[in-house]
Amino acid sequence: MEDRLHSRRFDDDIRHIALGDVISTNTVCFDHARSGDAGPLWITARRQTGGRGRRGRPWVSEAGNLYASLLLTDPGPMEAVRTLPLAVAVAVHAAISRVVPASGHPVEIKWPNDVLIGRAKTCGILLESETTRDGRLVVVIGIGINMVARPDMAHYPVTCLAEQGVHISPEELFAHLYVEMNRALAVWNGGAGAAGIVARWRAAACGFGERITVNLPDRSLTGRFAGIDDQGYLILETGRDTMSIAAGDVFFA
Repeated sequence: MEDRLHSRRFDDDIRHIALGDVISTNTVCFDHARSGDAGPLWITARRQTGGRGRRGRPWVSEAGNLYASLLLTDPGPMEAVRTLPLAVAVAVHAAISRVVPASGHPVEIKWPNDVLIGRAKTCGILLESETTRDGRLVVVIGIGINMVARPDMAHYPVTCLAEQGVHISPEELFAHLYVEMNRALAVWNGGAGAAGIVARWRAAACGFGERITVNLPDRSLTGRFAGIDDQGYLILETGRDTMSIAAGDVFFA
């Protein structure tokens, strides 16, 4: 079923295709892109049979949760795309904040783009990209939000919206996500508004000043989380040294 929605802030021709079971919504978006679809296009699915997270990790994708991916082509200059994940995190944070009771646990962002409720992960975000034959940059933004089911993850506390007193359908949450993503991408504005996005990210983030461990592919680093720079790099203070980290898994002490 294809459903045209109206965007007031980002684009006047965003399409939405709602599907049943798929391998992954990111995979469907790339299939569309390889067939010449430039987007912007949202793909949502009832369930994923091969959902994946960062670094190829599996993402549990049972029915009842929200699985959504957004296809964009040439969203901004290559050097600006670095800050796009921050805009996505801001949008997801805003969408979840709309439905979580104000009296509940705080909704926060953990670097780079995990959304937590009470320091437990409730959302995974995966951005993937490839270049078309004619040189265009295709970016697919994958978002999985635990609504009624959550995976068992040995290394992270996890939660779902139902555990936080939120009982709405994936379609209702997607409506919030759709609006908030439009707003965040309008602010980001192809990277020209990255400073505004960074400010919003910092306002929603958790862990500033805390001791953290950052797992890199080849080593682990421990130090104080001093924030992020204007490009979204994590700033880690380790004794007398200050390091900028582009990618890694953060664990709170």
